[in-house]
Amino acid sequence: MFSLLRRNRDVRMVFGAQVVSYLGDWFAFVALAGLVEDVTNSRFLVSLVLVSMTIPGLFMSPIAGSFADRFDRRKILIAVSGLQSISALLMLLHSAAGIWITFVAQCLIAGLAAFVGPSTSASVPNLVDNDEDLRKTNALFGSTWGIMLAVGAALGGVFAGIFGRNAAFIADAVSFVIAGLLFAGVKRPMQSERTQKSNTGRVRPIADMKEAINVAKKDPVILALLCSKMTFAVGAGIVSQLAVLASNVFHVGDSGRGLLIGVRGIGSGLGPILGARIAGRDMAKLLKVCGYAGLVFAVCYVGAALSPFIGMAAVFIALAHLSGGAQWTLSTLGLQMESPDHVRGRVMAGDMAMVNTMIGFTSILAGLTSQFIGVRPAIIIFAAAAAVASVVYLIATAGIIRRLRNETLQQ
Repeated sequence: MFSLLRRNRDVRMVFGAQVVSYLGDWFAFVALAGLVEDVTNSRFLVSLVLVSMTIPGLFMSPIAGSFADRFDRRKILIAVSGLQSISALLMLLHSAAGIWITFVAQCLIAGLAAFVGPSTSASVPNLVDNDEDLRKTNALFGSTWGIMLAVGAALGGVFAGIFGRNAAFIADAVSFVIAGLLFAGVKRPMQSERTQKSNTGRVRPIADMKEAINVAKKDPVILALLCSKMTFAVGAGIVSQLAVLASNVFHVGDSGRGLLIGVRGIGSGLGPILGARIAGRDMAKLLKVCGYAGLVFAVCYVGAALSPFIGMAAVFIALAHLSGGAQWTLSTLGLQMESPDHVRGRVMAGDMAMVNTMIGFTSILAGLTSQFIGVRPAIIIFAAAAAVASVVYLIATAGIIRRLRNETLQQ
C-alpha cells in the first residue's frame, strides 16, 4: 500500500487530506464530548454529539450525491474544506453563546462532510491505474479513518487536558484548511468524461437519487452492499456512550474517553487491511465477510459492556471495530466495483445517508436507554440488536452469494 502512495501522487494528496482532517475531527470530538458531559451532566446530550456528526448528512446526501456526479469533484472538496474550517471556529463561542452553539457548529461540519464522502469515494476508481490499486487504495483509506481515530482521540484527550478544549477546536479548523490545500494538489480528473446528457444541467436531488435507486433495484449485489453497513449501524449508536462508559463506570476523565475512542480507531484501522486480504476481489466472499463482521462486532461489544476494568473493555472495543472497519471498507469497495461512474456519487451518498440515519437514530435511543437503565445494559441491548440484524443479513444474502459462486465456477 505504501508503494502505491510513492508512485501515485494524486492518491497521496487525497490520503494526506484525509489524515489531517480526521486528526482534527477526533481532537474536536473528544473535547466536545467532554465539554457537553461536564456542562450538562446528561448522557442523552452526550449521545447527541454523535447524532450531530451523522444526522445532518442524511438531509444533505441527496444534494451531495448530485453535486458529486454533476460538478468537478476536486473543486467541491476544496470549497467544502474551507467552509468546514469556518464552522469549526464557531465552537469557540460556547462560553458566550451557550453549549447549543457547539451542536450547531458540529451539524454544519457534518452537513458539509456529506459532500466529502461521495466526492472522494466516487473519484477513487478514476485516480488509480488498475483493480489491484483500487483494492489497495480502499484498504488504505479505510485504515486511515481508524488510525486517525486512534491517534486523534488519544492525542486529543491529552491535548485538551494540557491546552484546553478551545485549542482542540482551533486545531480542527486548521486541519480543514490543510485538507483543502492538499485536495487542490490533485492533478488527475476525479471523474470520467461526461457522455450522457443526464449528467449536465441543474441539480435535481429527488430525480437524481431516484436514478441511483433504480440502478440499485436492478442489481441485487448493489442492493446487498447498500444494506451491509446497516447491520453495523443498528448497534453503532452505542459508540455514543463510550465517553459515558469511561467516566461513569470506570471513573476516568478525558484521558479515559480518549482511550476508549482511540482503541476503536485501532480496530477500525486494522480491519480494512485484514478484510481486503480475506475477501480480495471475490464478491461472494466479500458479502459473506460483511455479514459475519457485523456479528463479531456485536459479540465484542457485549464483552466490553461486561468488562470489570477499562483495559479489558478497550480490548473488546478494538476487536469490535476491527470487524466494523472491515465491513465498512469492503462494502464501499464493492459499491465502487459495481456502480457506474455516472451514478457512483449518488450511490455513495445514498449509502452514507442510510447508515448515518440508522446511527443517528440508534444513538438517540442508546442515550435515552443509558439515561434510564444505565450504560452497561444499554450497550448489551443494542449489541444484541446488531447481532440479530447480522443474522438476518446473512440469511437474506445467501442466495446472492450462491449465484455469484456459481457464476465464478462457470467462467
